[in-house]
Order: sequence, then structure tokens, then C-alpha cells
Amino acid sequence: MSESSGGLHDEIARLARSLHSQKGADMSVDNLVDEVTATAVRILPNVHHAGISLVDPKSRRVRSVAATGPVPKELDNLQEELQQGPCVDAIHDHVTVRVDDFETEDRWSEFMRRALEMTPVRSSLSIQLYTHESEIGALSLYSERARAFTAQLEDLALAVAAHAAIGLATARRDDQFRTALASRDIIGQAKGMIMERFDVDAADAFNLLVRLSQEKNTPLHDIAVQLVKREHPPA
Repeated sequence: MSESSGGLHDEIARLARSLHSQKGADMSVDNLVDEVTATAVRILPNVHHAGISLVDPKSRRVRSVAATGPVPKELDNLQEELQQGPCVDAIHDHVTVRVDDFETEDRWSEFMRRALEMTPVRSSLSIQLYTHESEIGALSLYSERARAFTAQLEDLALAVAAHAAIGLATARRDDQFRTALASRDIIGQAKGMIMERFDVDAADAFNLLVRLSQEKNTPLHDIAVQLVKREHPPA
């Protein structure tokens, strides 16, 4: 391993420590994906643009997040429009897709033609990033040089993606946990208001909230929010 390659692995290790050490309010999905793409462009040789693409498995719509500039967004939008491209294949086939030269690539002919017209990108690497029950995604790296993604660079990119996947999964769980806590708190406030106003116990107050939710065909959390806001309207 060359000295420069060792330095890159050190940078990736620092990214991993950062992704895995963020806690509480600092650990958000947005913060994590922004750090991943910015670090990829900064440390990986000949990588000029990076983005993370998310695809809803039901609608198959592609949306771009954490793009380091307009180029990844343009390419994501194009793939969403055409429903074809390296990122789409990487996501749905759970593989790593490398394009050595956009000018000679014979896959996704319409995407390639328009990508060449719209952007300076000449090679790319798309890595299936993570999967959970509602969303799948990929990390896409772009170079303005043809044949930029050597085997060594691909190994480094896979290391970045692996750490990103772990960090994203942790952040998703943390976001879900905070959302669940917030929902529990607002329902608790609504229960307390009902108990005080109507002199009922906690079980009866909760049953009343459930009945209101069913009658109005509205989620229990939303019913609780409406009651609390009505009692304590924002200033």
C-alpha cells in the first residue's frame, strides 16, 4: 500500500469515528449524509462530485440528497425522469455499478447521451448504500475524467460507503426513537388535560383519546396535538 493510500485509509477511519460517535441532537440523517459526500469529494482522488440518491421502493421515484453541487442533482433528476441509469441499477439490484467512460458506455443509452450534454461527468461509481423498510439508497461518486475509478479507488469508495451505511442506520433508529418519545409526551399531555378537566383516571382519558381518533379517522398523535394546541395556543 502506498503512503498516499495509507493516508486515505486514515481519513476514512476519521470519517468512521465521526459517524459512529455523533449522539443525540447532533446525529441527524441530514448531517450524516452531508458529511459522507463532502468527505468523499475531499479525500478520494479524481472524485469531483458526490451525492446520495434515495428511491421509494413503491413509487420508484429518485430524489437527491446531500449533493455536493448541482451535478449530482441533475443526474438524479435525469435518472428519475428516464427510470434508468447506474444509480437506479445499483439501488434495485443491490450491486456496485461502475461506468468507466460515459462517451463509450453502451448501457442506458438515453441517460448517457443526455448526461454528456448536461454535465462534465465522464465516469462514475454507484454503490448500493442501505436498505430499510421504507427506503433504499445509493452513494454515487462522479469524476470529470474517464476511467478514474481504479480497483484501488473502488475499494476506498466501498469503505466510505460501508461506514456511511452503518452511520445512517444508527441515525434512522435515533430519529425514530426521538419521534416516538415526542409522540408519547404529547399524548401524555393530552391525557393529563382530559383527566383534570373531566375528573377521570388515566385509563379513561386514554380511552377517550382512542375513541376520538377512531370517530375522526385521525391518528392518535394528531388528536393529542389538536387538544394541546387548543388548550395552550401558540403565542
